[in-house]
Amino acid sequence: MSEFDRVSRVDKFEKRRKNTKSISLLLVLGAVLLIVLIGFWMFGGDDEAAKEEESKSGNETEQNDTEKDGNDESGDHFTKVEEEDSTNDTDQNNASENDENEASNDEDSENANEDVQIEQLEPSGDNVVEAYTANWEPIGTEQQGPHTTNYDDGSQDRIEISRAVAMATGLAENNMTTHWVGNGGDQKVEATVSNPDNTEIYRVYLSWVDNKGWQPTKVEVLQEVDI
Repeated sequence: MSEFDRVSRVDKFEKRRKNTKSISLLLVLGAVLLIVLIGFWMFGGDDEAAKEEESKSGNETEQNDTEKDGNDESGDHFTKVEEEDSTNDTDQNNASENDENEASNDEDSENANEDVQIEQLEPSGDNVVEAYTANWEPIGTEQQGPHTTNYDDGSQDRIEISRAVAMATGLAENNMTTHWVGNGGDQKVEATVSNPDNTEIYRVYLSWVDNKGWQPTKVEVLQEVDI
């Protein structure tokens, strides 16, 4: 073998060795890159999926919270409406009951007035325009036992006296002005009352009936307040 042939073969071998080394290096780099890509795809994909899932979960939670708030507001609205309806129903029922009570009281008063038989009397003085008596019944009482008249304002006697006076005169008890209440004798009282503008003035005589209360016995219509 000539020297030239030997050198050419060595060069070819050296070139082949270098090419093989380069190819091996490229294969190694390609394998590493492939491993990196696979790892990124696997772990990176999980992260993206996790982020996507987390985002989706957050949106669903926000939507549920919104729906819950809407339901709460709707529930509060319905509750308020129900409360208002209940209040209106209660007010209407109370108003209806009051109207029925007033109608019943008016009917009782009319029936009582129909049963009352009035007898005219002679006026007892110049200030007396008219005098009359009637078959009034005792007003009723909550007092028991021996009776001693209590003239103090707010006492049970004063309350029942006002009730009896209103019955005899026809004045409204809650809109009646009491000018004077005093002793009219043994278990008797006299009361001077009027309407608020003093256009109707009365002097009423009452007697106490045990266990039955104060009973009007005479009414005088006065020209002016005379105590």
